[in-house]
Amino acid sequence: MPADSQRSVTDTPHRGAGTSAVEVRRSARRRRTVSAYREGDRTIVLIPARMSEAEELRWVGVMLDKLAAQESRGVLGDAELTERALRLSEQYFGGRARPGSVRWVTNQNTRWGSCTPAEGSIRLSHRLQGMPEYVVDYVLLHELAHLLVPGHGPDFWRLLEAYPRTERARGYLEGVVAAERLPHPPPAREE
Repeated sequence: MPADSQRSVTDTPHRGAGTSAVEVRRSARRRRTVSAYREGDRTIVLIPARMSEAEELRWVGVMLDKLAAQESRGVLGDAELTERALRLSEQYFGGRARPGSVRWVTNQNTRWGSCTPAEGSIRLSHRLQGMPEYVVDYVLLHELAHLLVPGHGPDFWRLLEAYPRTERARGYLEGVVAAERLPHPPPAREE
């Protein structure tokens, strides 16, 4: 960590944050801006070193609210996911793929989605939440296509050719998988 930076960690989440800790990092180089991001189960808030404790508390609250609002906009509920799947089926498959249910699941850590054609059920991995819309749409279309064509043969891929962002979405997902395989550097030691 740079010499001009200071850290403080709070184990009590501020204002309903969905994390177990908030870490505030002060920097003498930072003059006016405040920013925040999620890092695992913590929220990191970057502030100017000159801020008072009262300003820090206020800005931590503001930034946690801002992050929560951004995250809630990006996550569809199961009902919205089903509506989206139906719209995509109509747009790209002429409405032929009719899922019985579409929902998020947390037990798929090696697949982006799955489909059970006999039941008409589609499940998307929670790991897709927060990814760009075109990526979620691609995975939905991929699973919808399985309602029409089992397996991954030429007829299946021909169906997906209708979606103009198929290759881009596949590249994005491949990049995510590759990034997960990269070695993670050990955490910085505090001195």
